[in-house]
Amino acid sequence: MCGIAGILTDGRPLDDRQTVVDAMLERLAHRGPDGEGKVHRPSRALLGHRRLAVIDVEHGQQPMCSADGRYTLTYNGEIYNYVELRQSLIGQGVHFDTRSDTEVLLQLLMREGAQAVQRLNGMFAFVFHDALDNRWIAARDAFGIKPLYYVGLPGEWVFASEIKALFAHPGIRPGRDERSLQQYLTFQFCLEDRTLFAGVRKLQPGFVLTGRGAQVVEERCYWDTNYHIDGYHTEDYFVDRLRALLDDSVRLQVRSDVPLGGYLSGGIDSSVVCTLASRHVDAPLHMFHGRFSEGPEFDESAHAKAVARAAGGIYHEVVPTADAFVDELPGLVRAMDEPLAGPGLFPQFLVSRMARGVVTVVLGGQGGDEIFGGYARYLVGYLEQALKGAIFETHEEGRHLVTLASIIPNLPMLKQYRPLLKQFLSRGMFDDMDARYFHLIDRSQDLSQLLSGDALSAFDRRGVFEDFQRVFNHPDTLSYINKMTHFDQKTLLPALLHVEDRVSMAVSLESRVPLLDTRIVDLVTTMPPPLKFQGGHAKHIFKKAVAGLLPASVVDRKDKMGFPVPLKEWMSAGRVREFVSDKLLSRRSRERGIYRPQALATMLADPGVGGRQLWGALSLEIWHETFIDAA
Repeated sequence: MCGIAGILTDGRPLDDRQTVVDAMLERLAHRGPDGEGKVHRPSRALLGHRRLAVIDVEHGQQPMCSADGRYTLTYNGEIYNYVELRQSLIGQGVHFDTRSDTEVLLQLLMREGAQAVQRLNGMFAFVFHDALDNRWIAARDAFGIKPLYYVGLPGEWVFASEIKALFAHPGIRPGRDERSLQQYLTFQFCLEDRTLFAGVRKLQPGFVLTGRGAQVVEERCYWDTNYHIDGYHTEDYFVDRLRALLDDSVRLQVRSDVPLGGYLSGGIDSSVVCTLASRHVDAPLHMFHGRFSEGPEFDESAHAKAVARAAGGIYHEVVPTADAFVDELPGLVRAMDEPLAGPGLFPQFLVSRMARGVVTVVLGGQGGDEIFGGYARYLVGYLEQALKGAIFETHEEGRHLVTLASIIPNLPMLKQYRPLLKQFLSRGMFDDMDARYFHLIDRSQDLSQLLSGDALSAFDRRGVFEDFQRVFNHPDTLSYINKMTHFDQKTLLPALLHVEDRVSMAVSLESRVPLLDTRIVDLVTTMPPPLKFQGGHAKHIFKKAVAGLLPASVVDRKDKMGFPVPLKEWMSAGRVREFVSDKLLSRRSRERGIYRPQALATMLADPGVGGRQLWGALSLEIWHETFIDAA
């Protein structure tokens, strides 16, 4: 796990850019405290690297060059199947000087070019340069676990693992992108290749770029989800196959030459990962949990402890506080680069920091909800779908429909989601699928009271909905559950992985996510939808596959929390309330022209204030202070 940065050019001398790349690498030092390297190809490329040593600690320094000096690779991530790929290359006569996965990737790219990405099982972002003809390849893993950002300038293509490193370049200055801001206000993340910074793009998950000099020649998707339904195999086949793939993915991902542990939330996803990992390591697995002391609705530790006991793990716990929230949040927004996701990044960071005191690599359960259909809104969406079919006697999805009769037994899990149900019942019922799901995830519905007149008049809601439709209406997704999970896999999941990457890398910790294996996702997306979402039963096929692996109290629990932060409780008084008020009611905040100052003051005057709108405004304001004002 590392940080990469560099400049590719059409022929511009790069001597004066040496200190620029040095400054870029300095801003990535937290990603790689174990070493720094730089390779200069005059008038062609300047490639840099910061290393966190995990595989072949003594060797594998980067950027790594071929023996003849023609090829150079700077790479961030892990190739989990590097052992198998290495043996295959040795069989072809390739000689290796190290045991590192970096050298395996270098040799593959030298022989196969951009096609090599099809053979990789891992998380990665890399740039590979051929000095002979000044051609290069940049790629990112299928799910966007590892980041890569870039800016095209006249005569230069500049890239880095984090956006803040790009601003060390004299030709790149932070500025706000207005369309991206509207997407953030709607979803609390940006779609496709956009970022909140004007001119800064991210390489999309599952994409590869090929270029020459400063020019991008081709951008293509090398992996996408497969929705061609397999109607031949039985449920027993899918259960057995999924169980085997889960175990094999964990087997590959425990490969490490440094100490390894696991995040353990108490939910089913991380519990499965930790339990399986415990079976593939020689010593008891260290398991890391976070809880709040504000009440049982913020405490899953009983479930986490039960899993740790059953798996023979070593349990560690941290209790985040309101004071720590105030102290850490500004630094976290800087670490994030963009104001993404929700306040859960704060406890995630504290758990990561605790883990880094014990291990260097940690496994987590990220991705389970998006793959297996674990979010309550999927059940809400299908309740509406079933009602529509029952009332109008329609079969919009044909054989993929979840019937009203089958969904009723699972509706009690929605008791804790009253606001979502109110939203569902009040608007958008029986619209087209895309309009209905947009209503379920749209965070901007109350903004008419919060946004300033200018911001509201400039808000292109139709345009944002069209941005949404481009992703949602995948031509192969016939069923509603596949359309919903597809959108979340392509948008929400990369946003959550963004948090996963930043909070772990901020403390030089490598985070791995075994559920995000393309073999697992390909299996699940080709399952008949009634199997994986039977009667609206969240994670039906996943729970069948792991039956007997976990304590029944964890598998059968209906009080899913998702690491909620007691922001409303903290906002009643004390440092958090003062901190949030100072930020949102400051002169600069009031002058930004996004929110109406009176609306913010009214929201803050409510002793029970909290939730998504408060978090969105707060993180956006700190982002402006950190990046826009500082510039």
